Amino acid sequence: MEAISSQTIEEYLTARAREVNEGLESLVPSETVPPQTLHRAMRYSLMAGGKRLRPVLVITAGEALGVGLRDLMPAACAIEMIHTYSLIHDDLPAMDDDDLRRGRPTCHKAFGEAIAILAGDALLTQAFNVLSSHAPAGNIGRQIRVIREVAIAAGTVDALIGGQVADIENERQLVDPSTLEYIHRSKTGALIRASVIVGGIIAGASEEQLATLGWYGEKIGLAFQVADDILDVTSTSEAMGKTPGKDQAAQKATYPAVHGLEASRVRASELVEEAVDTAKQLGAPAFRLQQIARFIVARRS
Repeated sequence: MEAISSQTIEEYLTARAREVNEGLESLVPSETVPPQTLHRAMRYSLMAGGKRLRPVLVITAGEALGVGLRDLMPAACAIEMIHTYSLIHDDLPAMDDDDLRRGRPTCHKAFGEAIAILAGDALLTQAFNVLSSHAPAGNIGRQIRVIREVAIAAGTVDALIGGQVADIENERQLVDPSTLEYIHRSKTGALIRASVIVGGIIAGASEEQLATLGWYGEKIGLAFQVADDILDVTSTSEAMGKTPGKDQAAQKATYPAVHGLEASRVRASELVEEAVDTAKQLGAPAFRLQQIARFIVARRS
């Protein structure tokens, strides 16, 4: 733990991402297992890199409350599978029609639309297979609660799929601030919030601690998407690993479009400071949660 504590936040995130990648390798069927094309497509998108923010949040929150990596890793990997499935489907021609993701062609560009759809479906299914196969420390009650938390976050009510629907329906529309915030809190924020809460559930957190984690997760989830909106305007494809300016071209509901660029930067900073203050309530072991909150708006990709 001392070695981890001495790392910068960038070093910490890189080391944790490496551990998550190792976990993912063991939890997804090999490319040699039939149907090989499907498993290649799943792994193509899942192992393409990325910050692994959501699984790292599971691990960081859980460890802050005293549970070990072994109990946290299956749920962390399952949440990354769900996130990757959502990206595969989000990139499809029927959705955002993106050609680039994590610095290389999107899944449907590499494997065709049909296999990409099935790869996303398979990752979602495999995520719940993993969650239902690993009870943290043999605690079935916590396992069921984790499954329910993840299922809600990936669903339709104030959650990932519901947010995606609202995002589609509000393209090329004059969007009011409350609708914009609903889209961001649901499509992006719900799974980030769930990641933090899941770490707490596995650690046996009290209801008060879970509420604190939920509030923290809500703040950083929204901050993450506001920062993403800003990067879509200001960054490059080389830095982001995806096509910038797509949201603007599609007239999507974004913070810069509704509030302006400078006000968006101010809002992201406010959310981060609120998240940091919330994480402090969990005590010194949660210092990495504070650092992650600040990293979210300081990142360049």
